[in-house]
Amino acid sequence: MTQPAFPLFEALRQKFGAQIQSLTADREDETYLTLNDPDIRPITNYLRGEFGARLVMVFAEDRRASEGVFFNYYVFDQKGSSRYLLVRTPIRPDDPSFPSLSAELPAVNWQEREIQDWFGLKAVEHPNPRRVALHDNWPDVHPLRKDFPLETVLPPFEGERHIYRPALGEGVFQVPVGPVHAGIIEPGHFNFAVAGEPILYLQLRMFYTHKGTEKLFEKLPIPKAVFLAESISGDSSFSHGTAFCQAIERAAQMEIPLRALVMRTILLELERLCNHVADIGAIATDVGFVIANAHASRLKEMLVMLNEQLTGSRLLRGMICVGGVRRGWNAVQRDTLCSTIDSFAREFQDLIGMIDSSESTRDRLEQTGVLKHEKARDLGIVGVAGRASGIDLDTRRDHPYAAYSRYSLRVPVYEAGDVWHRMQVRIEEVRDSISIIRKAVDESLKGEFCAPARAIPSDRCALGAVEGWRGEIIHWIRTGTDNHLERCKIKDPSLNNWPALVEAVQGNIIADFPVINKSFNLSYSGTDR
Repeated sequence: MTQPAFPLFEALRQKFGAQIQSLTADREDETYLTLNDPDIRPITNYLRGEFGARLVMVFAEDRRASEGVFFNYYVFDQKGSSRYLLVRTPIRPDDPSFPSLSAELPAVNWQEREIQDWFGLKAVEHPNPRRVALHDNWPDVHPLRKDFPLETVLPPFEGERHIYRPALGEGVFQVPVGPVHAGIIEPGHFNFAVAGEPILYLQLRMFYTHKGTEKLFEKLPIPKAVFLAESISGDSSFSHGTAFCQAIERAAQMEIPLRALVMRTILLELERLCNHVADIGAIATDVGFVIANAHASRLKEMLVMLNEQLTGSRLLRGMICVGGVRRGWNAVQRDTLCSTIDSFAREFQDLIGMIDSSESTRDRLEQTGVLKHEKARDLGIVGVAGRASGIDLDTRRDHPYAAYSRYSLRVPVYEAGDVWHRMQVRIEEVRDSISIIRKAVDESLKGEFCAPARAIPSDRCALGAVEGWRGEIIHWIRTGTDNHLERCKIKDPSLNNWPALVEAVQGNIIADFPVINKSFNLSYSGTDR
């Protein structure tokens, strides 16, 4: 490991030298700072106040067998820098607690509560320490501890289910929606308090389909684990798979061929196009503009058929692998990609012209479901929802990966924070995705499409970050022996963004909830993992 010598780290050494146990870096854009105690608050305040750093995520790891402690990890980044700083704090098994940051940083509320549920480490002075990932009637277990076997069969769950805050006041009623919904979407419980039509507040409950994904990663060989990563959120298969593979490749210090990086970029943008055009259509249909949705659905079908021709899967599954992609394209596939994108671009403009010409659609969407900038900032909102509320973040630009550094990228940012502007972000991103694909396509046929297979060294840590179509996706891994993993932490953007829905619906009528919800379009599966 090398000793980093950047101004930020020199400042940390000078101010917190007595608290710092080590400060090391395996690579120039990922640095680890280990503290002597679990109190991260002084360093967090310093990084945020003096350097404008953002706390990206918080997670834990059970290292009792090898180091005698648990560790919490706090991942920071700084605007204008492509480096991640991971601060690691030890937590003794005989005092399994750590100071909570949630009162000052609501963005980590759910993440700290997940640590409590999965590892049994108490977040001291957390403003709402109730279970979040485990439901209230689960037995007292901590599934991500190393001494909890994956094959454990839990007894029947007993006791109280989740108790919602009662609706108080004359004429105030509760309206429960879910957890089972119409159609094929996964379960989530929305409990509204309403006075007439306006929504006073919303309580939501997720994690009905928890799959133990992070635990499952510990039992699979790395090549098989790629397929598990693709299953985290079905509409973001390629993004999650890419984030996972990037983490493995960085741990193994693999050099990925340019052709593979270019092909990954194209496929990531195709995934963005498919989902954005579908969301634009779904927002239109939720305000009664079904003809626009019909056009959008036809355009999405055009793209998923292209996906199948390029990868064999309409959802881009089975294409990503450690080292690159599983197969290359020929000239016929390249020509199909070019012609399809050209047709899509022309017809997409017709779709947007149709939406822009509908004054009733704009009237329904403007000033509906407003998420103010201050709330978005405090909640750590990422992706489309964040950019519509003035949060200027995009991993493709801020932490370049794949071949994004080769192509110009414009990040659309608005301040209004309503449904209309969340749709506008999608429209602008579709246009930019088309531009990136057109620039990249000529480099997609030259050279190798995958690096040679190699053994993955054990006890290496690395982080893989991708700007999925919803927002920032992060996989952090520690490699183990025999080509397995010791730990894989997953952060889907939906985990950040569900609390924003609670803020955005307040004061709106309950009939507008479907279109507000669709404008965020968050993943139950990605949250539940």
